[in-house]
Amino acid sequence: MYDTIKDKTLPQDGQLLLKKAEADGVETVWARHQAQQPQCGYCEMGASCRICIMGPCRVDPFGQGPQQGVCGADADIIVARNLGRMIAAGAASHSDHGRDLVEVLAGVADGTALGYTIRDEDKLRRLAAEYGVAVDGREALAIAGDLADAMQEDYGTRKKGLALLARAPEARRALWQKLGITPRGIDRETSEMMHRTHMGVDNDWQSILLHALRNALSDGWGGSMIATEVSDILYGTPTPRPTAVNAGVLKKDQVNIIVHGHNPVVSEMILQACLSDEMTALAQAKGAAGINLAGVCCTGNELLMRHGVPMAGNHLMTELILSTGAVDMMIVDYQCIMPSLGTVASCYHTKMVSTSDKARFPHMDHHEFHPDNAAEKAREVVREAVENYLRRGEVYIPVEPVDSLGGFSVEAVVGALGGTPEPLLEAIKAGKIRGAVGIVGCNNPKIKQDYGHVTLTRRLIENDILVVDTGCVAVANAKAGFKLADAIAMAGPGLKEICGALGVPPVLHFGSCVDNVRILVLLSALADALGCDISDLPVAGSAPEWYSEKAAAIGCYFVASGVYTVLGPMPPVTGSMNIVKLLTEGLEDVVGATFAVEPDPEKAALLIRRRIEDKRRALGLPAASV
Repeated sequence: MYDTIKDKTLPQDGQLLLKKAEADGVETVWARHQAQQPQCGYCEMGASCRICIMGPCRVDPFGQGPQQGVCGADADIIVARNLGRMIAAGAASHSDHGRDLVEVLAGVADGTALGYTIRDEDKLRRLAAEYGVAVDGREALAIAGDLADAMQEDYGTRKKGLALLARAPEARRALWQKLGITPRGIDRETSEMMHRTHMGVDNDWQSILLHALRNALSDGWGGSMIATEVSDILYGTPTPRPTAVNAGVLKKDQVNIIVHGHNPVVSEMILQACLSDEMTALAQAKGAAGINLAGVCCTGNELLMRHGVPMAGNHLMTELILSTGAVDMMIVDYQCIMPSLGTVASCYHTKMVSTSDKARFPHMDHHEFHPDNAAEKAREVVREAVENYLRRGEVYIPVEPVDSLGGFSVEAVVGALGGTPEPLLEAIKAGKIRGAVGIVGCNNPKIKQDYGHVTLTRRLIENDILVVDTGCVAVANAKAGFKLADAIAMAGPGLKEICGALGVPPVLHFGSCVDNVRILVLLSALADALGCDISDLPVAGSAPEWYSEKAAAIGCYFVASGVYTVLGPMPPVTGSMNIVKLLTEGLEDVVGATFAVEPDPEKAALLIRRRIEDKRRALGLPAASV
């Protein structure tokens, strides 16, 4: 499947470190992927079922083998069940992330979350008002306690709809109500999906998939939106700040600590410990010049957005970063953490530490972080990392870091526009910005690392389409130089003019993958300003290299919100052509948007440009030939 290292990864640091890892005899994700070939065709098509012990079953979509499972479920039912469960798992993961943050907010309010505080009181008060919590004349901690209680009710109490649905355009909310997919409770929708897909419950594939949209919406307009907003309250709302990316952010003369995962509850405390005079003095006593904290994946994005902490890499770089021999400790929380990391680290001197009560990994030391002990635990593990500096062997850091700019919250974008989205709307109306695209998602070893992200982004910005990105693609685009002031040279003339006037790059880093909801909030503001629905806007979404169940949920809540979304890898649905047709065509008539699947980013860019121009024409805006 792979002929050379260049077929596996696009960035220079990835190629050089993969070459070293292979020379060191370290097995990486690409080797394990190769060893799995050929992968199961039934599973790839979503046509296998193991939800009960009468199976496992599979159906043959080509008509040569069984057409029903033991229970009588056909391809449509089996594929719908599998996709529904995939979306449920993805919605649960991001929403549970949000729950963890709400618990910290409650701990801050009652004084049990030691070391945490409220960094953005203005946002606390605005969000509390959205939830109907009294704010006038009240202290911040009292408001925080009541807000945490109100948010916890969104998780478990049966309502007509979640509180933050009010942010969506009125037309979109009416459509959800008409379709019966208004999410009533975050946990309820996930629990109901698991119930519906139990053997002998919902056996109408269309009904299952409608609930899948409701389940995804409970994450996008519920759990994930709560996670982002509470993170801003606790750790600060991001503002643009300089940073650096790639493996070159590691330092030969400093203690290097990497944080990995998704939850800033841990990484914020690690940062505080690394900055403390006590730990800095200890590092210097051990012969190091200091302590260098860097991130990978979305925990790193959280720190980058608020503090400018550099990013060493994205998902498929996690093993390769260890192969530098420069990482004294990697600290993980949860999500997108390969269980291989402990084994890879054992080939070097790196200590691996897990921190979450719900995520343990082989060959890692476990130091469980909770709101009441996180500050103490952070000092404990940072001390261990400093001590481990003395065990270093040969270090290989083959590249220099690339400068970048991150930290574009909705508030920061609107602030740069003078406090209103009107200048952005005027630029879109005039055609200087043709439209906007959110590029999100992961890396996948089935696709050359970062190639889909970087190629699609390049083609869009050169055609005057503004790009906002999150998660792993944000790191890929930063490595490619798209987030420097000089990057406007790569943009089309209209986008170049607007970005130059605002002093921003043509690609805006919107945060971690849970922060995709910032895109929904911005789109809602634009739709309200234009007096239309999100589905009427000249916008699109894309996940060129997605792999995770979270990405499936994200894609569904974007489409259900009215955003045309182009995927790179095909979801496991081709066992049912009815479902393929619904997802790629039929949903247009249901929610005003569909999925498209196009693994070639050059062709994906063309699909997106055509969609944007169609929407411009429908709004009466000047169109361009594509």
